Amino acid sequence: MQISFTVNGTRQDMELDPRVTLLDALRDHLGLTGSKKGCDHGQCGACTVLVEGRRVNACLSLAAMHEGEEITTIEGIAQTSPDTAATLQQAMIDYDGMQCGYCTPGQVCSAVGMLSEAREGWPSHVTEDLDAPLELTRDELTERMSGNLCRCGCYPGIVKAIRTASEARTSDSEAA
Repeated sequence: MQISFTVNGTRQDMELDPRVTLLDALRDHLGLTGSKKGCDHGQCGACTVLVEGRRVNACLSLAAMHEGEEITTIEGIAQTSPDTAATLQQAMIDYDGMQCGYCTPGQVCSAVGMLSEAREGWPSHVTEDLDAPLELTRDELTERMSGNLCRCGCYPGIVKAIRTASEARTSDSEAA
């Protein structure tokens, strides 16, 4: 079937079998190999991309489901969320938020999406007060990022990097 969507700001028109996952379309048909195929069951988060700004496990989503939508992969994250992505990527380096790097693209895409959700006030399962301003505590961050696994155990650095990006974003919006 013919499918069209925008990936990292560029319209893509492809002829695909309707059973092709979004992950396979990105990796095998468009050559965007930053998103990883980890478990291929939606359990590890290595394949996380943003679809219309929301986090999606690309291994569980059929490409045909995204006709006409905007998809952002790790290769395009800097152009769609330049301030957050740059701060987050630098913080991942500064705080050793990666070791082997396999999960890093999914972690970064998920964190950018999660920070956007948090700015919009979306609650999580551990949000205590739905009427109070959202505070990204350690419990909030770990709950919100629980769909992304790191086999190397770099969670302290990942959490510190996300917190740093969140604080930088908050400081920037308060200064404006």
